[in-house]
Amino acid sequence: MMTDAGPVGASDPLLLRVAVLSDIHGVFPALEAVLAEPEVRAADRVVLTGDIAAGPQPAEVLDLLLGEGERVVWIGGNADRELVEYCRGERDEIPDPIGPYAADALRPDQVEFLAALPRTRTLEIEGLGRVLFCHATPRNDEEVVLVDSRPARWAEVFADVPADIRTVVCGHTHMPYTRLAHGRQIVNPGSVGMPYGRPGAHWALLGPGIDLRTTDFDIPVAIARLTAECAYPDIATWADYYLNARATDAEALETFGPRDGRQHH
Repeated sequence: MMTDAGPVGASDPLLLRVAVLSDIHGVFPALEAVLAEPEVRAADRVVLTGDIAAGPQPAEVLDLLLGEGERVVWIGGNADRELVEYCRGERDEIPDPIGPYAADALRPDQVEFLAALPRTRTLEIEGLGRVLFCHATPRNDEEVVLVDSRPARWAEVFADVPADIRTVVCGHTHMPYTRLAHGRQIVNPGSVGMPYGRPGAHWALLGPGIDLRTTDFDIPVAIARLTAECAYPDIATWADYYLNARATDAEALETFGPRDGRQHH
């Protein structure tokens, strides 16, 4: 069912179904597969929780999403910010090796669009109440929280979140999970384009409950397509590694773990 898809604001209607897509990272075939899902097509809103463009096909991904109109709710991530800073000459390198390629592939209007994206959004969703969406945490677009982060870490990260927000959706770490922390439900939909742990395009459906989803698509065909259509020199290796989820969840947790402050406790 489609509700009024006007601009999202304080007087927003109660939303029945919201699809959440995070960490697309410029992987057009994976995004295309998720957008074709019947429940995504029927969702009242499609929320993008950042790191949308930094990858092999950034311009194509942004154009496809902009074509979805005002039902898309945009949030910027750290990788989107890094592309903008690189394009504006505010940094001369990007941590992700494909970052400079992605930045150079953006049109000036797309750079300006990414620069204007908000860091958080709040929507009212049936069964969940007010839901806060962010990229990494509500206060920062690149700090790390994980499924096994300790309670004190969550208390610190949520210190400024209003008490009436009982659900927080965040991306950034490319692994899907849901957990309870200090009475709040935390949801990470995982990554559409660069999954860790298992292949597939990961996303979430909210309202009235929380449903973690995986869209399967033809990965060898997608890798061949990226290799043919993207001029990044190392694209075949890049696509094989990320679309096949060569990084396990255990490896990703081991890499990310120290960044949630756990080594100080």
